[in-house]
Amino acid sequence: MIWKLVHFSALLLGALTSPTPSSAPNTTDEGPCLIDNSGHTADCLGKQLESVPWRQFPSTLEEIDLSYNKLQAIHADDFLHLPQLHILKLQFNNISYIDNDAFKNNRLLEHLNIFNNSLQEIPATALIPLVNLKELYMSNNLYKHATLADSFSKFAKLQVLSMGGPLVMGLKKADFQPLRNTRLQGFAIKCSSNLSYYEPGSLEAIQTNQMGFDMAIDQLPNALLHMLRDLANKTFGVIQFRNLFEFTYYTGEEDIFQGLQDVTAGQVIFHRGKFNENLLRMTLMNLQIAPIKRLRLQYIDFARSPTFVDSGAGSSITDLALDNLDLWYISNPDVLRFDWRFTWLNKIKKLSIQYVYFNSVPCDSWIEMVGVQLLDVSNNRLENEYIFNQRCQYKGAMPNLHTFNMNNNDLTSLKDVSSLTREFQQLQVLDVSNNKLGSAKNSRDCVWQKNINRFIAHHNQFESEALRCLPTTVHYLDLSYCELDQLDMTYFEKATSLKELLLSGNKIKFIPSKWQSPSMQSLALDGNSFGLISKESFQDMPQLSRLRAGNNPYHCTCELHAFVEDTVSKGKVNLTDWPWNFRCYHPEAFLNTFISKYLPSRVACDIRLVIIISVATTAAVILILMMICYIFDLPWYTKATYQIIRAKYRAHKEKLAGEVGTFTYHAFISYSHSDADWVRDQLLPCLENNRNPYRLCIHERDFMPGRWIIDNIIDNIENSRKVIFVLSRHFVNSEWCNYELYFAQQRAMGKTFSDVILVVKEPIDPSSLPSKYCKLKKMLSTKTYLEWPQQVNQQAFFWSQLKSVLGKPTMTREGAHSIKSRTSSVGAISVIAPPVEDRPEIAAPNADKEEEPNIEIIKEDNDEQLNRRQIPLAAF
Repeated sequence: MIWKLVHFSALLLGALTSPTPSSAPNTTDEGPCLIDNSGHTADCLGKQLESVPWRQFPSTLEEIDLSYNKLQAIHADDFLHLPQLHILKLQFNNISYIDNDAFKNNRLLEHLNIFNNSLQEIPATALIPLVNLKELYMSNNLYKHATLADSFSKFAKLQVLSMGGPLVMGLKKADFQPLRNTRLQGFAIKCSSNLSYYEPGSLEAIQTNQMGFDMAIDQLPNALLHMLRDLANKTFGVIQFRNLFEFTYYTGEEDIFQGLQDVTAGQVIFHRGKFNENLLRMTLMNLQIAPIKRLRLQYIDFARSPTFVDSGAGSSITDLALDNLDLWYISNPDVLRFDWRFTWLNKIKKLSIQYVYFNSVPCDSWIEMVGVQLLDVSNNRLENEYIFNQRCQYKGAMPNLHTFNMNNNDLTSLKDVSSLTREFQQLQVLDVSNNKLGSAKNSRDCVWQKNINRFIAHHNQFESEALRCLPTTVHYLDLSYCELDQLDMTYFEKATSLKELLLSGNKIKFIPSKWQSPSMQSLALDGNSFGLISKESFQDMPQLSRLRAGNNPYHCTCELHAFVEDTVSKGKVNLTDWPWNFRCYHPEAFLNTFISKYLPSRVACDIRLVIIISVATTAAVILILMMICYIFDLPWYTKATYQIIRAKYRAHKEKLAGEVGTFTYHAFISYSHSDADWVRDQLLPCLENNRNPYRLCIHERDFMPGRWIIDNIIDNIENSRKVIFVLSRHFVNSEWCNYELYFAQQRAMGKTFSDVILVVKEPIDPSSLPSKYCKLKKMLSTKTYLEWPQQVNQQAFFWSQLKSVLGKPTMTREGAHSIKSRTSSVGAISVIAPPVEDRPEIAAPNADKEEEPNIEIIKEDNDEQLNRRQIPLAAF
């Protein structure tokens, strides 16, 4: 607000010290000026131009800024082709000539600024076409007279006019007559520092809301009397006097401000200039009876007169009833007690003392400020022991104060601040921002006024423990940029009325879960150091409706995604800085990714869904495995594997005992019980009754009596060079044949099946075989097998093929026991018997074919027979 008013006052006077160039998001620089893509704005500020680059300007231009260049003249064709021109800025050049036709084609021009140039006269003729002109700034030029031409009476839309310059020595009554029927919003006149004349009535024709004078009356102080009389009986929003006394302090006795009592104005501003206690007293005495409610003294050079003596009498300023008194940027803090009294402050409602740089407050000042409702002592040098003096009596002081602003001072103790303000019975708003408050040492035993509902303390240095020293009755608390690294929940549990909390720009590393604050409506947590935030953090804030939490190093997790989804979708809490200030910091793959674009899968984030899918998947896998086991008869394979492992283990133990041999048989013959006759009558005689006979192993004669049948199968397969499978439908249906086939497969594991000979006794369709015969199916599909011919004349060739596959018989190691010895004791051995239909019969081979003794089976009673069952040698 301060700078807004200062800028406006300066604008009226033409004192433009920092113009802002026009800017556009997209520009082209094909020439000295930057022209936006729309063709509406041209920025030529500070390009050192000596002439207007009119050839670069498109006819669509509406605004041109040519300020701060070296232009010396404005010619007729410079703006001739710009009929849409609305704003033209030519200030701070060296323009001494403007062609009379310079603006003849710019009838839409509303804003013209030719401030601070070298014009020798007011360019009245050139301005005639500008019937839509609203703002004209032409002060600070080199014309010597401020007389306006009659053409100015035609500017019916004119709202702001600044004129004059350092060579205007005075004002005449006829100077502003063309404006007598024009109602202005702002008028400013600048004259020479050595004003030499002022004709009474010179300003009578001016009708404006804001009036500005930039003229020094050092040589003609009585001119102020005539100016104020010309303003009498008029109503102004603002009257500003700039450099009223520029070089000397007024020492005259005449009251040159006596005309103020007849002036109606919302505010009077004295900007710059020299004031002593005498001139300030005259001003204030007239303001006591004037209908003026706001006074501002800014950038004033104040000094007491060398001859001033405090007579000890009371102050003459005791009834200054102002709504606002602003004392800004005054060089001497003594201005506060210019006559050694503070009585001029007792009826001020809003007192602002800024940049006066006082560091102590006398005890008597607190007593005098009985009417002050808002006290602003920011931007000074106040310290704890000077603003709170324990020798002062504060009881009953500041009875009407409700807002106290002490920001930007040197305060370090919250306890001292609380001690100062606890007697201010109406205090509601306290601003202590931009100090050095917050140390735990200086933040103990605080006692606050219970009416305080707004506490502003941003830009301090708070420790977490110091939060306990804050007032608990507040509705609004600002602790932004206070270097907090954690939150003390003890304070927030007590601050049950807190509705709005600002914690922006701190170093908070985590947000406590279940933060209880039943009244909280607005919360700012942006710019901190926490990476996790969840719904649980704010579930105990039922009234929360606004949350600002961006610019934190967020870990993009499912928890954060759930919080965002719940917050944004439900709309109960408004994320005021969403989505642009929410970015991922971790994991690295998502660094700087907008959280709004972080979309993890539902499966990854919903634990219930994960459990359901896991259970369903596990059940499906188990079901599939069960089906596979059923389809491929895996239990049978498991059982067989178990059996072979046991057999291998026994073999290993026997090997350790030294019972190891080479091949005992040329071939092991696996067949079904139903095919036993063919084996005994056809196969064995053909292979064994030769000059060089093959040594074959069949279960009926060669299995070791007394051994477990599985061990017999494994050992004899292992001790046989080849394995012959007599395939038939009965073979496929035999469990023991399945074992022998499986063990033969295990023997060939990792090798080819060259040691396996398939003899198909009767046709078999491989596709009709059960799934557990996958290896057999493969062998029948890929391996050449021997098929027993039913034609007698073809059987001789079959035997030749078989012998060829078996190879030439070689010497084999004699078995550890003869056939007779292995079978003679069978009656005394009890073993596990296979099913009856597949149980093998132990019988010697045909006596006509083989010269081996028959095996005699000893018959005994039934009980003993159960214990002497024949060995189930691969029941087929």
